[in-house]
Amino acid sequence: MTKSLQRKAITTIRRIASQESPLAGGLCDLLIDVVGHGSSVGFLWPLTPDTARQYWEKAMAGLGASHAMWVAEEGGEVVGTVQLALCEKDNGRHRAEVQKLVVRSSHRGQGIASTLMKELEQFARADGRTLLVLDTEAGSAAESVYQHLGWQRGGKIPNYAASPDGKLQATCYYYKALAKGDR
Repeated sequence: MTKSLQRKAITTIRRIASQESPLAGGLCDLLIDVVGHGSSVGFLWPLTPDTARQYWEKAMAGLGASHAMWVAEEGGEVVGTVQLALCEKDNGRHRAEVQKLVVRSSHRGQGIASTLMKELEQFARADGRTLLVLDTEAGSAAESVYQHLGWQRGGKIPNYAASPDGKLQATCYYYKALAKGDR
């Protein structure tokens, strides 16, 4: 009898510095998947491929000194992403906002979100950022991810945004202080 060995696929994380056309299809599939599974990331269901593509084209066109993005890929498939908007105001150059941390529904619970956030935080530290902020739907699975990663809940606003099914939901704001020497 031959034993079949299953090898866990390796997820790679990389920063996207400019528009990469080959990524667009994978990012669209990812966004449609997460919205279809209830993630409140700014879109209503059903999310059309055209709407997803327009979003990613605009997001990638805006990459540069004040906006960064990372993708997680496994076997050539985009399985996660996160963005960081760096505040450019004179009084806010110490902070940045985490945006759209999403992981394909079939890949959740494998540490991809944690790895993406680790990369993002290292980048933020290297850029001199000492405070990160984000918002997420109150009561969502994302809240437990952020809490597990050491984020502090700052407050909750009722009826802030519609979930993919169109119902108004509360949002929670989170923050994380970064010491320049932390790893």
